[in-house]
Amino acid sequence: MAIDIKVPQLPESVADATIATWHVKPGDKVSRDQNLVDIETDKVVLEVVAEADGVLGEITAEEGTTVTAEEVIGKIEEGDGAASGDSGKEEKSDDSDKKADKQDENKGESKDSGSADKKGLGEKMNVTVPQLPESVSDATISAWHVKEGDEVKRDQNLVDIETDKVVLEVVAPADGVLVKIEHDEGATVGADDVIGVVEAGASSGGSASKSGDSKSESSAESKDDGGDSEVAGPAVRRLLGEHGLKPSDVKGTGKGGRVTKEDVEKHVKDGASKSASKSSDSSKQQSAQPAAAGDRDQKRVPMTRLRKRIAERLLQAKNDTAMLTTFNEINMKPIMDLRKKYKDVFEETHGTRLGFMGFYIKAVTEALKRFPDVNASIDGDDIVYHNYFDVSIAVSTPRGLVTPVLRDTDKMSIADMEKGIRELAIKGRDGKLTLDEMQGGNFTVTNGGVFGSLLSTPILNPPQSAILGMHKIQERPMVVDGKIEILPMMYLALSYDHRIIDGKESVGFLVTVKELLEDPQRLILDI
Repeated sequence: MAIDIKVPQLPESVADATIATWHVKPGDKVSRDQNLVDIETDKVVLEVVAEADGVLGEITAEEGTTVTAEEVIGKIEEGDGAASGDSGKEEKSDDSDKKADKQDENKGESKDSGSADKKGLGEKMNVTVPQLPESVSDATISAWHVKEGDEVKRDQNLVDIETDKVVLEVVAPADGVLVKIEHDEGATVGADDVIGVVEAGASSGGSASKSGDSKSESSAESKDDGGDSEVAGPAVRRLLGEHGLKPSDVKGTGKGGRVTKEDVEKHVKDGASKSASKSSDSSKQQSAQPAAAGDRDQKRVPMTRLRKRIAERLLQAKNDTAMLTTFNEINMKPIMDLRKKYKDVFEETHGTRLGFMGFYIKAVTEALKRFPDVNASIDGDDIVYHNYFDVSIAVSTPRGLVTPVLRDTDKMSIADMEKGIRELAIKGRDGKLTLDEMQGGNFTVTNGGVFGSLLSTPILNPPQSAILGMHKIQERPMVVDGKIEILPMMYLALSYDHRIIDGKESVGFLVTVKELLEDPQRLILDI
């Protein structure tokens, strides 16, 4: 019995997703709850697992395809049915091969060469543009990875097609040869447009026996009407492919205008001499110009959906808010002394290390209680005041910057905060963050200091109204009671939406955070 592999329910406000990676291929055995495919949205990566033991029968949505919720993207043959089904297919193919072999024997050919040549030989299959994402009317041919005359394998990526939302990969429908490219790179195409033709079962040479090649050549020579295979034999086509040529590029001197090996060799020799003369001329012209030094290659990599979503939100924050940034600096020595004194006991007691982020979040939570405007957001013409404290933590991952949420921080101890931050960071690194962990948040804390940033202006995370940037701790000379002391100092930067937060509130909030961090006993005593 076949079981459909379906796209799971997508997160709220997410209309579609992209097939990121298939971890199995058709014919592979799969186990119940085994991860089959990763599906990427602009928020999270979803894993689709096998519902039962069996064999992957087919994949109906290849990597790069845009899909929607509940869409069928593949099938699993449950239990032993897949194996029996496959054996049935093999028996049928064996029967067809035997029939082909008998026909070949009647023609005086061997059984082995007949079965190899008859299996799908000559069937031409169109390479078409897949269905485009919703609201996308056309696409552009980005890059062909093969050229006309190249051998291709089933499911081999032939061409990349780029839309304004995603890059789609178009794969070969069968083993064979790409005989024609209908649209070159840069061409604009629509859904289901034919962009190339693959001749199934064909070969550019070398797969058949020498006797089969000679027979193919002799049979081709007996024909003198149309087609590349009739203009040049397999050996000649192989030689043409080695030099990146087509039969039409070479002037044939054989019977009926056929291209011979001598014609190809002469064409290549003449081309080499011409290119050598051109290169000598160009070198003379460029001798007066300085040569470009070093490797000047470029690499084009399409954005991931997450990266594009990040870009959209950053532009939204820049264009839709009246963003300002105010700065201050804090003396980190009290916290560093406290941490140094108690970090070993803290780790033994709570099972997690004592870092700086727990202090930061604790101070931010206390400051948010005193300045409710900073904890609020704008919704249309309304100001929404939140009576709870959910703080987003900026986490850098291989796929981009994400901001998972630490919820109800007013009810958490510093140890709880440290554990929560560590769990979110690990999940973010491994791509395991859930939708619930990504949604919401009233205020964001980002710590660029871990990367060495001394000062920055963080950008808002809409619809939030403020974000606090922490930076590198660096020793600087400071005046304390009329004396110069070397102290570990850190800059704070608060970016805020001036539409809802005035300068008085923003500066007051930042000063409160500074005072709490410079006197950590007040954090512990809640004063």
